[in-house]
Amino acid sequence: MTLRLMTWNIKHGGGDRLPSIIQVIRTEQPDVLCLQELLNYRAYGRRRLHQLAAAVGMEAHMAPSAFAQPVAVLIRPPLHITHRTSVTWRLHHAAAVVRTETTAGPLTVVSTHLNPFSPTRRYREARWLAARYASRGGLALIAGDMNGLDPRGDHERELAALPSLYRQRHLAPDGTADTRAIAAFHEQGYTDLWHTAGDGDGRTVPTDYAGREFGAVRLDYMMASPALAARTERVWSVRDETTATASDHYPVRADADL
Repeated sequence: MTLRLMTWNIKHGGGDRLPSIIQVIRTEQPDVLCLQELLNYRAYGRRRLHQLAAAVGMEAHMAPSAFAQPVAVLIRPPLHITHRTSVTWRLHHAAAVVRTETTAGPLTVVSTHLNPFSPTRRYREARWLAARYASRGGLALIAGDMNGLDPRGDHERELAALPSLYRQRHLAPDGTADTRAIAAFHEQGYTDLWHTAGDGDGRTVPTDYAGREFGAVRLDYMMASPALAARTERVWSVRDETTATASDHYPVRADADL
């Protein structure tokens, strides 16, 4: 079985871009989908969430946010959600957590969206999530808009091109590129799947829809436990005419052999 994984920040719930977002999801057919920025999806009995889930043929679990925007995990049949929980107050946004049974054993999936404004708070969020859902032996995935920079990258040029307001979001206390949030996942044994199976241009921002707040970097990640990382064959950002305008982030896809 090939397990298709996908994560995507769809920007403020999609708005009038939602048909394009649904089109991309239908084309990619992920078995596991992590979504961020589900603005207003909690209203009217979560009607928009149910409509989106029905349109793409998936079961959804959404975590509301006490401070900002909800996030969700969607699962495609014949997989189904066997356990669900939400983190609504420890994070600037939220984290939606589900467990599903696969042919290789139970898989824990965390969809999250880390603090976009404060590098220090982002680091604290990442450190807590990585420790809380650390999994040395089982299958686990923490995916989403991490808003952090890859510790293995050289980000000097991209940061220098940003207006000062946005550059500050990515600077450590010593003025260098802040990579602590992503490093926190590595410290708990998680693997950045891009480094083991990345294909093509890995940047996830900016798209044609984005403004001046992004440099050409990777802000969206799939962090996998060792067992899942060993089974992942390919990771790529889905970049085409539709995804270029459907959101300010490109979606990230991965295939794992179960």
